[in-house]
Amino acid sequence: MGRKVYDHLLSILEINPVLFDIGASGAPPKIWDPIARHSIYVGFDPDLREMQRLPEKYFYRSIILNEAITPREGSDDVVFYLTKYPQCSSTLRPDITSLSNYLFSDLFVVEQETLVRASTVESIMDRFALSHIHWFKTDSQGTDLRIFNSLNEKVRRRVLAVDMEPGLISAYVEEDLFVDVHRDLMLNGFWLSNMKIGGAVRLRRSSLSSATRQNERLSETLIDRGVRKSPAWCETRYLRTIESLTQDNFTKQDYVLLWIFALLDDQPGFALDLATEYEYVFGRNDVSELMKNESISHMRRSWHRRLFSVAKALLPVQVKRRLGTFIP
Repeated sequence: MGRKVYDHLLSILEINPVLFDIGASGAPPKIWDPIARHSIYVGFDPDLREMQRLPEKYFYRSIILNEAITPREGSDDVVFYLTKYPQCSSTLRPDITSLSNYLFSDLFVVEQETLVRASTVESIMDRFALSHIHWFKTDSQGTDLRIFNSLNEKVRRRVLAVDMEPGLISAYVEEDLFVDVHRDLMLNGFWLSNMKIGGAVRLRRSSLSSATRQNERLSETLIDRGVRKSPAWCETRYLRTIESLTQDNFTKQDYVLLWIFALLDDQPGFALDLATEYEYVFGRNDVSELMKNESISHMRRSWHRRLFSVAKALLPVQVKRRLGTFIP
């Protein structure tokens, strides 16, 4: 039901969300799928080794740029460190001293240093005649916050959702860490809606090599799968607060778009708050009624999904096998 509601609202209000994806190795975030055909997608990555080709007409408009994003104006080229694992490549040099304490340090081995074309977000917006960014996703490997803060203040204050992947350890020299990102965004009209913690085994490779010589049964695969990982980075999502919307006189379209983003991120409670606030600011109409009803329906669907998950977990193994849901 949700996708039909999004289609209806985006169509009647003539909204084309602008989605920026900095560090676009792999495919665009799956969370954007339900609104893709209405959206303008702008993806950046200087390392195209894992970039996937988008299906034709997947987005309303798509722009893919083989460029690095820099927060500094006047930098036509920047040094880019191509690492063994493409998704670890960065304009910052890996912090070898810090990384050496973790088993995944070899992913950050620099295989090549190269000069790549670099642009600021603002210059890209000018180049393609874009006036807004509605959802700003950046996984720049260490410079997420400084890139976001390099946006023109007028543009930055209208962003509705921000995805960043800051470090919890120092993987790059002078990188923006989670403590920096969280403090800054909280002070500037956002709240933390979602967080996933990524980790790595805290073990020096030299210690592993020494131990494996003494015990042939010990392997990197065994340790990586069996040893608890220590927090190393996090995937965060921030949504703009209602207080920020009211202070800066956002439009009806902004309220509706943030409401859609909230439901995409499975935040029906916040979505209902937005629908209620929309009605208070702009008056009751078909749009506000639709927003409220869909928020409540989403809550009910969420409740049923969780109830089913609990019931499934409590079923005896024999019943799961008969239902074909047993996972060995």
